[in-house]
Amino acid sequence: MQIHKRTLLALLTACLFHSAPLEAAGAGKAVAKVTRTELAGIGQEAGVMRRDPSDIIKIGDQFYVWYSKGPISTGYNATVWYATSQDGIHWTEQGESIAKGEPGNWDAGGVFTPNILVAEGKYWLFYTGVSRDYERPFNPDSKIGIVVSDSPDGPWERLPNNPVLKNSDNPGDFDSHLVDDACLLVRNGQYYFYYKGRQLGKSPADTQMGLAIADAPGGPYVRVESNPVIPGNHEVLVWPQGEGVAAMIGKVGPKAIQHTVLYAEDGLNFSKTHDIVGGSPWAGGTYRPEAFTDSQQGAAPTWGVEIGKVKDKKVLPFIRRVDIEWSE
Repeated sequence: MQIHKRTLLALLTACLFHSAPLEAAGAGKAVAKVTRTELAGIGQEAGVMRRDPSDIIKIGDQFYVWYSKGPISTGYNATVWYATSQDGIHWTEQGESIAKGEPGNWDAGGVFTPNILVAEGKYWLFYTGVSRDYERPFNPDSKIGIVVSDSPDGPWERLPNNPVLKNSDNPGDFDSHLVDDACLLVRNGQYYFYYKGRQLGKSPADTQMGLAIADAPGGPYVRVESNPVIPGNHEVLVWPQGEGVAAMIGKVGPKAIQHTVLYAEDGLNFSKTHDIVGGSPWAGGTYRPEAFTDSQQGAAPTWGVEIGKVKDKKVLPFIRRVDIEWSE
């Protein structure tokens, strides 16, 4: 008896992402084990902050990653830079991709937390912007825009309809104060834009994750009615998993989902499949070769990058590699 390739993939996904989790780590428990490696080229550097790396794409024999870069620890006073690598370990910083917006614009105070979408033969670089210069105490008014280019090396052009996602005008919505941290997938012929939001009057610990969908890469992006799709998650790390969508959750949210992996067959209704051992990637991005193919054959990522931090407060945030080993 022959089994259709898609049927076999669905069966494997079910085995991997619907294992009943146990109470303690050990044999029989579905876990994702995270380990870390220092990087060359975008790692620790005196007086330089690099953080909030994008997901990773591969063009020819080169990997690309984008990130926030600036002179202070916070990611708000930053611009977007990028680097390339042939092995995922040794990186070469290539230059700035997105500068701050013109004075008075919504993104004049800083641009940061980039992520990439490859679609329609172009490169769409999503980024978060704030209108005000950073000073403590800082109450961000972040929104999300897009720049587009024919090449991953630029030059980049801001879309005329920016910002493509603003904070909600309804004070009761989970994202009425700010939106941030885009993560993109192509799914069922549409563009799925996962992001995090915070409600007016709430703290960063109350951040939740939402979804907006568009028929074209530049939008318009329309929020789904079931938002927020995940009741927590400061790190928006999402990938296509078989016919569904998986998300890795950090330390923000209800205790039951902290440091876990969730899965949603419909991309909306998530449930736990794995616990994370070794700590969730901090504001990480992963290599997701099926993210923009709409192939319904995506697999769990095995490596990526995250913000690195050490106990010495004089060392500014940097970027390091994460490797992920999955139990079966």
